[in-house]
Amino acid sequence: MIKWWNTKFGEEEIESIARSIRDGNVSQGSVTREFESQLESYLNVGHVVATSSGTSALTLALLTVGVGPSDEVIVPNRTWISTAHAASLLGAKVVITDVEQDRPVMDYHMTESLITSRTKAIIPVHLNGRAADINKIRDVIGSRDIAIIEDAAQALGSRTDNELLGTIGDIGCFSFSVAKSLATGQGGIAVTDNSDLAARLRALRTHGIEHIKEPGVWVMPGSNFRFTDIAASIGMIQLGKLDDRLTKAVTVYERFRDAFSPIEGIEEIPIALENGEVPIYNEFLFEEREQLVKHLKNQNIDTRLSYPNLDKARYLSSVIDFYPNSEKYSTSGLILPSGPAQSDEDIERVIRSIIQFLNH
Repeated sequence: MIKWWNTKFGEEEIESIARSIRDGNVSQGSVTREFESQLESYLNVGHVVATSSGTSALTLALLTVGVGPSDEVIVPNRTWISTAHAASLLGAKVVITDVEQDRPVMDYHMTESLITSRTKAIIPVHLNGRAADINKIRDVIGSRDIAIIEDAAQALGSRTDNELLGTIGDIGCFSFSVAKSLATGQGGIAVTDNSDLAARLRALRTHGIEHIKEPGVWVMPGSNFRFTDIAASIGMIQLGKLDDRLTKAVTVYERFRDAFSPIEGIEEIPIALENGEVPIYNEFLFEEREQLVKHLKNQNIDTRLSYPNLDKARYLSSVIDFYPNSEKYSTSGLILPSGPAQSDEDIERVIRSIIQFLNH
């Protein structure tokens, strides 16, 4: 079976974990701080705060900018549900905006029409490494006190105009779950250049106090969003492999794109490779998606359906009835085998099987 996602943890990660355990570094401590420091250098940001997951990073970021029950948070219709849940679980109203006509990233034109006096934050999502236009969204916000929280869970190392995604807004959030180019099992980070926001992020990560041995007085509510030195031990090894993995992701995506370009029944979802965007998932649109999934399964090839649109989650009480630009991604999108450990032979096998199906 060719898995839809294939990554690898090897002897280097094992030895790094063992070294931390031997040194007594298990919970969040010095190894986590070293990992954060390495990521600050990689991302060229002032502050990295490691968290227990990408969802935790989003929740922490929203808490940091003061989102609560009387507020509204604007999110795009195309994203993993955690983007909406982070706001919803804080009691905020999730306001869903459509995506651009040709790319599954936030449509800033519609976003502008959805801003109200209660809008506290906007979460552009860099879905599969595609850059939402943060500068346009900032122009839309103008002088209003609205935070930009970048959901860059799928965009570590992806760029636009030589800027790293996740480092352009007020706070950027990344995920290190298994199906990412840098994986620690679970985990994530929130990043910012704002020292005040960074201090709040660190405090809220541990029940409102940054230094647990000297709590002093209780200043603010928070929770336990802490990382671990065990996960950081894995992360530092994975970070050393990241650039090679991103290069491979682009190479494999180009191989799929070039093989499919002359064939009817497949549509590429545009991605600006020339501008530095990196797709970690090989996602395309297929007219006969359900039949193709069955065909590939019979060939022992695993796939993953693209996410359903957020407006299908009725408990989010969408304020708009129809999101025309989002529909095709939900109904026709399919993620083909992806991940840094996919072999060239398996990629070619997938391509042959898809072409065989479309030429039936």
